[in-house]
This record gives sequence, structure tokens and C-alpha cells, in this order.
Amino acid sequence: MTTRVILVRHGESTYNLQARVQGHCDESVLTPKGRTGAQQVGAALKGIRFDAIYTSPLQRAQETTATLLSVLRSPDGFSAERVPEPQVVSDLKEIGLPLWEGLSFAEVEQKFPAAYRHWREQPHLLQMEVPGPEGPTLLLPVPALYEQAQRLWQQILPCHPNQTILLVAHSGINRALIGTAIGLTPERYQVLHQSNCGISVLNFPRGWGHPAQIESLNLTAHLGQALPPPRSGYQGLRLLLVRHGETDWNRQGRFQGGIDVPLNETGRQQARQAAEFLQQVPLDFAISSPMSRPRETAELILEKHPTVSLKLLDGLKEISHGDWEGKLETEIEQHFPGELHRWREHPTEVQMPAGENLAQVWQRAIAEWDALVQLAKTEATEPRVGLVVGHDATNKVILSHLVGAGPEQFWSFKQGNGAVSIVDYPAGEGAPLLQSMNITTHLGGGVLDRTAAGAL
Repeated sequence: MTTRVILVRHGESTYNLQARVQGHCDESVLTPKGRTGAQQVGAALKGIRFDAIYTSPLQRAQETTATLLSVLRSPDGFSAERVPEPQVVSDLKEIGLPLWEGLSFAEVEQKFPAAYRHWREQPHLLQMEVPGPEGPTLLLPVPALYEQAQRLWQQILPCHPNQTILLVAHSGINRALIGTAIGLTPERYQVLHQSNCGISVLNFPRGWGHPAQIESLNLTAHLGQALPPPRSGYQGLRLLLVRHGETDWNRQGRFQGGIDVPLNETGRQQARQAAEFLQQVPLDFAISSPMSRPRETAELILEKHPTVSLKLLDGLKEISHGDWEGKLETEIEQHFPGELHRWREHPTEVQMPAGENLAQVWQRAIAEWDALVQLAKTEATEPRVGLVVGHDATNKVILSHLVGAGPEQFWSFKQGNGAVSIVDYPAGEGAPLLQSMNITTHLGGGVLDRTAAGAL
């Protein structure tokens, strides 16, 4: 009964181009680049049949929706009668920032320095006192936006079990929708990025109130840019987190864990496709788990970067499944009844027999990640880009940590074979930004992740 939700941010607008705060302000319209981006979104979504389409009432989102629908309804897309009419939903409006709307971000920083600092560093604490006929009203824009996002999910998800829906909205509300879907609080508002015309995919296996999965975050390859550029303020360290290519055991659904299963031919091809995808990215260093499947993936990517050497880090090894290793799910259920269900529902409670638990993997993988970040920042005198190749479980642990999620939200992050995720750090101190996650468009499957759904 999975509901798939495809989220799109509107195309570049006049206020985006001028670096102005938009919010509820409806004066901003798409630029020529924004209209082209909307057409490119429509082309990227061809072949996906939508059961419903929802859009924000603000004109920059409505224009994006109309433009991408014109492409979907073109002769080589779906016929017009198979593309539903968009429904305008008020809860898809952008965050309301009434004291700032229309101002440039530079003006906001100058006129409201303390509030602007909260906006960037502690968004949940941002307050605005707005005058009204019965006296001033104190607004908490980010918590209010999260309440709006929850209300939207509660409204639309029950209407679409086992269906695919499209939402076209804005940066702030999209981030709140993604955050609430996986249990993030307003404090984490700034950790996820949404580019103009970026595409994100969410899966709700059991509707609202149960954990959702981010299948992909902020895809931009359809816009002609393999990787989105760093957001303002995050031109420090960029790390490209890659999952290894496919193995025969991935394809069979057999648990690998600590067993050193090599790539199969599909996996090697995925690594070569990742190499092509990243060949124009200037790499300064490369890290990998020492196991053969990520190491070979990294080596194939580095064939396009012959001057970059590869360093192996034990802390990035895959979780040890102990006595589950080498077994199919049916065999695990036979020998350890109920434990596979517990692993999926309550991963923090499971001790792998003769293996690891999630807390142990969490401790070693995050310690290794934080150490390599600190070393890369210490050694850098200018922005650097690094490649890090790991595994399904260890990558999920790292991603959970980066966005402020706990181990219990481990399953909220999909990692396809050969997928690329992008993490940006500011030049100085500050939290990282998850720029994009689980990019698999370079593997030929389009917007959706069509890699093997096999075991870890």
C-alpha cells in the first residue's frame, strides 16, 4: 500500500535571481531559466503515471506546474486525459516571513542581524512580531511551517494508498514536508536543500504516522547539472558519498555484511557509470571501506581521476550480520523467527547473532566520518571535494547522523547500488547541508531508483 510522492520545487523566479525573500509574497514570477527548468522537469517525469497533482496557490509554483504539465501532455508524453488536473492546496504555500518579504537577504541580515542569525543557525527560535488591529501577534515561522506540513500529509495521504502523486511547491515547505515525513523537528529545517526545479521522491509504505523513506533528495541532473552547486555559505568541504555497485548477493537478496562479496558485472558497470557522472568533478582525495565491493567501485571511479590516491578506512566497513550472513530472508526467518521483522521495525533493538548491533556501527562509522571531515578541513586552505565509498548500512548511519536523525530513523534513507549523495560543509564552523541524496539518474533508470532491492 505504498504511496509514492514526487516533490518538485518551482523554477527560478525573479526574486530568486535578485536574492530576495519570497515567502507568501506573490509578486515573483518565473524567469526564462525557470520556465526552461520546468520544461526539463516535465521531460524527466515522462513515463511516470500520476494519480493526483497538487500545487501551491502562489503563481511561481502554478506556472511551474502548468509548464511541466504541458510537456507531460505532449504527444510523446501521456495523453491529456491520463494526466490529472492539478489541485490547488493552501498548505503548499511557502513559509510566511512577513517582516522580510520583498527584502534582499543582504538587507535582512543588516536590518535584523539577531533574527537572521537564528534563521541560519537556530531556525526554530526565529520570532516575528507582526502588528495587527487587536495588537501585535508573535509568529514562530518555522514551527508553524512544520505544523502546516503535518496537516498536509494528514489531509492527502489517506486519499492515495498505493498511488503516485506529484506536489509542486517551494523550498521551505518542501523541506518541512520531507522533514516531518521522516521525523525531523524544526531545529533541522536548514539541513536539507531544495534547488529550483529539483526533484525529490518519498515513499510512505503505511501512510502518515509511520516512518517514510527518502528514495532520493534534490535531483538536478535533468537540468543539465550533474551536481547542484554549493549553496551560499557552504563553499567549504564537499563530500560525495557513494554506495558500492551491485553484487550477485544484492541481486539475490542474500545478506552480505562482513563477507567480502565482489562486484558482479552489473556492479562494475554501475561504478563506470558513476565514474562518467563524476568525471568533471575535481576530486582532491578519496576514501573507501577496505572491503572489495566498495574498493573496486572507488578504483573504477578514480580511473577518471588518475592523480588521486585511495585511502581505506576500517570504520566504514559494512555492518556484521553475524549468523545471518550468506542467508536469504526466508532462511533468516526460519532460523531466527521474528528477528528480521524486528530489524525492520525496531533496528536499534536487534543484536545480530555473532555480529554487531546498530549502536556499534553508529559509533564506529560516525567516528570515522567525523575524523575524516576534521582532517580534510584542517588540511584545507581552499574548498575541497572528496569521494567516500561505503555500504548500505554504514551510509544510512552517516546520513542519519548528518541530518540529526537518530538510529531509529535508519530506514528513512535509501541507498541504491552506485548511488551518489552530496554533503556540503561551510568554510568555517557550522552544521553540514545534505545537498542531494541517492542520485541514481546516471544509471539509466530515470528519476526513480531502479537498482537492486537486495539485502545489505
